[in-house]
Amino acid sequence: MTEYPRAGERLRMVEHQIAARGIKHPRILAAMQQIPRHIFIPPPHDRSAYDDSPLPIGNGQTISQPYIVAVMTELLDPKPEDRILEIGAGSGYQAAILAMLAAEVISIERIPAVAALARSNLETLGITNAKVIVADGTLGHPPDSPYNGIIITAATPQIPKPLLDQLDDGGQLVAPVGDRDIQELVRIKNSGGRFVETHHGSVRFVPLIGEYGWEGGNA
Repeated sequence: MTEYPRAGERLRMVEHQIAARGIKHPRILAAMQQIPRHIFIPPPHDRSAYDDSPLPIGNGQTISQPYIVAVMTELLDPKPEDRILEIGAGSGYQAAILAMLAAEVISIERIPAVAALARSNLETLGITNAKVIVADGTLGHPPDSPYNGIIITAATPQIPKPLLDQLDDGGQLVAPVGDRDIQELVRIKNSGGRFVETHHGSVRFVPLIGEYGWEGGNA
C-alpha cells in the first residue's frame, strides 16, 4: 500500500472528523486515510486539504468536506465487485475513494477542464479502475449500465429518471435533492423495480446542470 505525504493529517481527519462522528465502515475509513485529498485541491487551498470544509477547485466547483464524502459513501455502501456511476466528477476525489472500494467507477463531468483535472489526479495516483467521461450527467451512461450504485455529487431538483432506469435491482442511489440553496441527502434502493427512499439530513452542494437537473449557470 502506497504511503502518501501528509499521512498524519489524514489520520487526524479520519479520527476526528469522520470516525468520531459515527462513520464506522472500516473499508471507507481505510480508503480515506490512504487517498491524499491534497492532490485533488489546487494551490493555495491544498494547504487546507484536511480541514473539515469544502474547498474551491476552480470553474465554480468545490470539493466536498471529508465528512460528507464519507457519509455519502457509507450510504452507497459499495461492494468490491460493484460497478459505480458517479455524477459530477469534480477534481476526482470521490471517484478515487470509490475506486478503492468497488471494481469499476464511471464518473461523468460536464465541464471539460474539470474532467481533465480529475483524469490527471487519478492518473497521478495510478488509479486505473475509474474513468472520467465528459457528458450531461443527468442522462447517466447507458453503455455501462446497469449500475450497482449511483452517486450524485451535485444538487438536483429531483432524481433524474435516466439514472433510476440505469440502477440495477438491489442497487442504491445517493443524492442531494432540493433547491439551489439547501438540499436533503436521499438514498433510493431499487427493490424489484420499486424505489424505496430514505432521508439522511440537510446538505449544500453546487447545482446539477443538465437536461434533468437545473438549467444553465456556472455549476
